[in-house]
Order: sequence, then structure tokens, then C-alpha cells
Amino acid sequence: MRVKTITALFTAALVATSLTLTGCSSSDDNSDLVTVNAGEPQNPLVPTNTNENMGGRVVDRLWAGLKYYDAKGVSHNEMAQSIETTDRQHYKITIKPDWKFTDGTTVTSKSFVDAWNYGALGTNAQLQNWVFPPIVGYDEVAANPPTAQTMSGLKIVDDHTFTVDLKQPSIDFELELGFAPFYPLPEAAFKDMKAYGENPIGNGPYKFASADAWQHNVQIDLVPNPDYPGGRPAKNNGLRFKMYQNMDTAYADLLQGNLDVLDVIPDVALASYEQDLGDRAIHKPIAYSQHIGIQPTVPHFSGPEGVLRRKAISMAINREQIATNIFHGTRVPAKDFTAFTLDGFRENLPGAEVLKFNPDEAKKLWAQADAISPWSGTYQIAYNSDGGHQGWIEAVANSVKNTLGIDAVGAPYPTFKNIRDEIHNHNVGKAFRYGWQGDYPSMFEFLTALFLSTSETNDVDYKSPEFDRLLNTALAAPTPAAAYDILAQAQAVLFQDMADIPIFDYNVAAGRSDRVKKAEVAWSGLFDFENIEK
Repeated sequence: MRVKTITALFTAALVATSLTLTGCSSSDDNSDLVTVNAGEPQNPLVPTNTNENMGGRVVDRLWAGLKYYDAKGVSHNEMAQSIETTDRQHYKITIKPDWKFTDGTTVTSKSFVDAWNYGALGTNAQLQNWVFPPIVGYDEVAANPPTAQTMSGLKIVDDHTFTVDLKQPSIDFELELGFAPFYPLPEAAFKDMKAYGENPIGNGPYKFASADAWQHNVQIDLVPNPDYPGGRPAKNNGLRFKMYQNMDTAYADLLQGNLDVLDVIPDVALASYEQDLGDRAIHKPIAYSQHIGIQPTVPHFSGPEGVLRRKAISMAINREQIATNIFHGTRVPAKDFTAFTLDGFRENLPGAEVLKFNPDEAKKLWAQADAISPWSGTYQIAYNSDGGHQGWIEAVANSVKNTLGIDAVGAPYPTFKNIRDEIHNHNVGKAFRYGWQGDYPSMFEFLTALFLSTSETNDVDYKSPEFDRLLNTALAAPTPAAAYDILAQAQAVLFQDMADIPIFDYNVAAGRSDRVKKAEVAWSGLFDFENIEK
């Protein structure tokens, strides 16, 4: 677990590599767009079906929702003129008039209602469907009998007003209304949603620069939307999301001024990036957690045997040592299943001792699992090579191997899209690294998205009626404090079942080039893109 320091020679080698791979030179001004690191999105850019980092960073620039979140995670009304409720169960939402999509059509209350119904409809299998179950009528639409195409809890009053009825009061609903699956869609989207996602029409601060702005596996170019009337107008001439296969290459481009901002400093540079970048280095706590999951179809990881093995592996990982030796304080050993920056976070939850390095207990639990079914094979951990994960995955595998005496290795996939496709299709066949980066600042988002039985983003296929019940009870709590007490009980269930293996929370390590005078990392760990200034 050694970490090298960037040297002038090494940097020069990286720069040479980057110019070869990206096809750009130091004289390329990128048409004065702000260049930011990215990767190929998993799917076409449809808000209800974009649940991963690379697509999400683009989607949130193209759309405006009822609310938005500033760099500190504070919510503000965006398209909402007002959101009224007396009981947190029945809502009247009024939107601002004269707001346009970039095709010139008007955003109406129907634009929201149609988009939400599309996201909830079972046959559409949208990855962000997990936000809609609280709405009355969702169950019928999700099951998708011919008679239920729309949720009965959504009603259009007029062009600027609609109502939402929930099954029960929710302490989280209004906060999440700035989240992508609640964005509106224009009528044009429903003619061919896949084609629409390749060249989307939104209503946000940016729009596609041209019909061919998305050059797959290369870049996506956005330019300011001159008709955007909201609270986060672009303070730059546009954004170029450059897709990298290697974070070392991205860092070399940052040092050379061929990349304007980078939100993932590679392991090899963590010991030196603050010296390399000076006051252009960025380091702060963010709402981002890293996990290792494994689906129950993998041999030895279902039922009681799987619980024992997941707990044993968790206690075989020396998180403190890996965080120190590889990440230089930019990662924090996980203490729960959410993120340590969120309101309601608590250390020392019941069952959280399984997140501490304990070789003796790990071996004991592994032996108990062997008594059920003797271990065979190799423990593999899949990761995407384009995300800078090789170092820590190999360290985790070595920690497991040395503690439990089994073969354990990292299993690289070329790109983020490659691994996400296999995980989502449930054919990855091995353990895998996956993270969750906050879309809106709430513990509910992490717990619902990752572990609710019906969530399309429940990558580990965790099913627990008791967890689901506690989550819904927490939503109906009268105060945040009461909700956090119940969420602690829900997380105790996750620890009991060892739903997955939380590894790290994040202190972001990021940076800007000398061509940028202002660039702030937001609460989630992504840049506050609209406010980047060259």
C-alpha cells in the first residue's frame, strides 16, 4: 500500500500519455467551455432513469425542478411558486408561469405529472422509480394493469397548479422535490424516450450545444440556456464533460491546464496534490459513501451463510490502515450505511462493531459459515478501472486474504458503464464496489435508494419487510429527531442482516487549473458547475 509522490518526470510522462489519449494539445482552448472530468453515462439522459454519477452530473445541468440545492445543500424554490401543505400528506403545488423548455414549449403542471407517471409506470422500469411509492396510486401503476396508467394521487388543477396525495405523511417529500426524477418532461419526450435521451430537451441553466453534443465515450458539450429564469444561471460560457479512462491522465491534464476542474484526485497524487496545486487544491467533507456489495445469487452469499460471510469480510478489512496509507485522510472509515455529513448521522449504532477491524472475530464468523457450506473459489471484487479504484480495492482484497486465508483479488472492468450494466442486469457474479453520492441532502435518500425492497437501485437485492416498515415509520415521524431515532433502528436491521459492506465516507480531494478563478465543490462532492468561472 505504498503511495508515490508526483515527480516532474512522472508528470511529464502522464502529460505525454494524456495528449495521446485525449487528442488535445495545450493550445486547445476548448472553445472557452469549462472542461470537467466525466465518464460515459450508463443510459440515455432521462431524469427518471439516470441513477449514476456520470449521467447525473449532466442531467442536473439540463433541467430545473420544483426546487434546487445550493452548494451548501440548502434547498430553494426553483420552478415552484409555492408548495403548500397542512399535514405533510396532501400537497398543492403552484409553478411559476412562462417557463419554457429549450424547444420553446411551455412547462406546465402537466409536464410534471406526465413525467412522474412515466417514471412510476412498471413497464418503463425506470431506475429512479423508488421515489414514487409514497404517492397514492403508485402500487397500481407499478403493477401496470391496463386500467392503471397514472397515479391517482396526482391531479392537474390548471396549467400552473397540481396536487399530490401521499399514502401517509412524509417528513422528506418536500425536500426531495429538487431531485432529478421529479423533473418535468416536454411532450416531445414521450414520442421516443430513448432518442430523446440522446439529445434531451430540458428547462435548466444549460442545454446541449448542438444535436451531436454527446460524442459517446469522448465528451458532452453544454452551453448556457439564455431563457433560463431561475436562481442558478450559468456564470461561464458552457461546460465540456470530458470522459477519461484513467484518473492519472485527468490529473496530468489538470496540471497542464488541459482540464479546468477535477473532482477525483488519483491515489498516486494524494500525497502531493496540495503542494502541486497550492490554493487551487480542494479538500472538504462530502455526502458520499463507498460500499462493497454482493448479490445473493453468488454462491456462498445467500441466507445465514451469506450474513456470516459478509460480516467476516467486513471485520477482515483494515479501513483505518487503508485510509491512511492510500488516501492520506481523504477517506474516513464508514460508521453506518449513509454518509457522515448528513443530518441525523450517528456513530456507534447497534451492530456497527462489524465495521471495525477484528481479525479474530472475522475468522470465527468465517468458520461458522464454513460449517454451513465449506468455502470454495476466489473472492473477487469488481471495480471500474476508469474511476481510480484499483489501489484501495487491491488493499481491501489483500486485507481479506491475509486475515481469512482465502484467495481474494480485484476484478477490473474497463469503464463505469461496463460494471454498472452488469450490476443492474444482475449478472456480475462477484462482489463489486459501488458508491452513493447524495442527490438531495437526506439520510432517507441513501437508505431508500440502496435498501428499500422495491427500489430499482437496490443493487444487492436486499429484501427486509422490517427495514421497509421502519423506513416508512420514520417518514411519518412528527419531527426530524423522532425520524432519526427510527432510522437508527432501521440501520440496526441492516447491520443484523449485513445488507452490504460499508467501507468509506469521503473527504473530497479535488482541484482546479490555473485557468479557473473560482470553482467550489458542493455538499455532494460534485462541483457547483453553474458558478465555475474561468
